[in-house]
Amino acid sequence: MTDSGRLYYGWVVVAALSLTEVVSWGILYYGFPVLLRPMEADLGWSRVEITGAFSVGMGVAALAALPVGRWIDRHGARALMTMGSCLGTALLLVWSRVESLPAFYAVWCLTGLALAATLYEPAFAAVVGWFRTRGRDKALLTVTLAGALASTIFMPLEAWLVTRLGWRGALLALAVILAVITIPLHALILRPAPLRPSPAGADGAEVPVPGLTLGASVRMPVFWVLAVAFFVANFATISVTIHLIPYLTDRGYSPTVAAAMIGWMGAMQLPARLVFAPIAARFGHRAVTGVIFFVQAVSLAQLALAARLPTLVPMLVMLGAANGMATLARATIIAEIFGSRHYGSISGAIALGANGARALAPVGAALLMVALGGYERVFGLLAAALMVAGLGVVATRGEHSERDEMR
Repeated sequence: MTDSGRLYYGWVVVAALSLTEVVSWGILYYGFPVLLRPMEADLGWSRVEITGAFSVGMGVAALAALPVGRWIDRHGARALMTMGSCLGTALLLVWSRVESLPAFYAVWCLTGLALAATLYEPAFAAVVGWFRTRGRDKALLTVTLAGALASTIFMPLEAWLVTRLGWRGALLALAVILAVITIPLHALILRPAPLRPSPAGADGAEVPVPGLTLGASVRMPVFWVLAVAFFVANFATISVTIHLIPYLTDRGYSPTVAAAMIGWMGAMQLPARLVFAPIAARFGHRAVTGVIFFVQAVSLAQLALAARLPTLVPMLVMLGAANGMATLARATIIAEIFGSRHYGSISGAIALGANGARALAPVGAALLMVALGGYERVFGLLAAALMVAGLGVVATRGEHSERDEMR
């Protein structure tokens, strides 16, 4: 609320993005695994061939993160996210008619652009544009809490649609849902952010938003520490998600139990995100981010020792909670250290590596497993890398101030 008692428009933006993130994540990202097996059966393509297209899309999304961030800094999120929703809708329609593997790869290459224009990075940039400090953590939390429900809501819906309509019919239905919900909200609700991204003070004066440029940020060691740390964290998270089931089944767990463990890790993200803001306010974003990497490291060390431990419940709780907080940590620490003015560009540059890990991790972890001689050594190596990343975040200094450059 503003001082006059009216609802601050930034919260309207948050509400709209909370809904569009649920739908965009649920359809454009989580729809793929649901459609994987039906496409295999119908088209006769191998799993490697099909999942390769997904990796291509993730790679394109990572490469597009920096130009997407620059666009939002200069022009705002409305046009970009609207075009992303339109592109995503069109590609779902094309995907529903695809018959050849090259065409499928072309669809997913372009889908990478739609992902980059509609998922968390542009949404976070839009939110930060409306909230400098007051309410920012709460606003980002709201969007990520909603986004965390995407798989819970849409994967069962998509499975039901496939059963009733087939995978091609399901894609047509999902295209309609994506278009009807996300395009109007992006086009009509995402107004340009004000120069002063917070409710106006008593005098109502607008003031410029402080913050470092991307050029100034990349000259600071903390930028590169964060970029490497979030790359390692995402690589570890995706590696566990993809390889946990074969790893545990080789050690006597049933596939059902192993799959349930992944589900429980996902469930732990929600309560962890709820407590992120008060913890960060008490101890500082840098310290909390470093601790998140430490917790991930300890969790992966437990996973590497799975054959010697009586239970993996502590690993599930710790890794799920840390993964849930990591999304918020990346969104908030960038604004905390570098300021809000060029948030989109700086966030996009760091996301280049963080999101690139999504594409590299599935095959990268498999190659490491072969090279190192087993999953235990892969998880041990990732645990050590995360520990170093946490130490780097805590130890490296450098923050913006109100006097920093405003270019």
